[in-house]
Amino acid sequence: MKKVFEYIKRFILGAFVLYGYNIIAANFNLVIPINFFTIGLIAFLGTPSILALIILKMFTM
Repeated sequence: MKKVFEYIKRFILGAFVLYGYNIIAANFNLVIPINFFTIGLIAFLGTPSILALIILKMFTM
């Protein structure tokens, strides 16, 4: 049960981090969509996943 709460906490924190990034990145047109896939990726893989999503966004522009 404790592990489930840890994942829920990471999921919510990942959503806040992605939202904060999108506020800053809106000026540079590098907004990453907020959905279950991107938040889950950030929640389970951490900071490197944010960097990977930014790089993917830069190459798909």
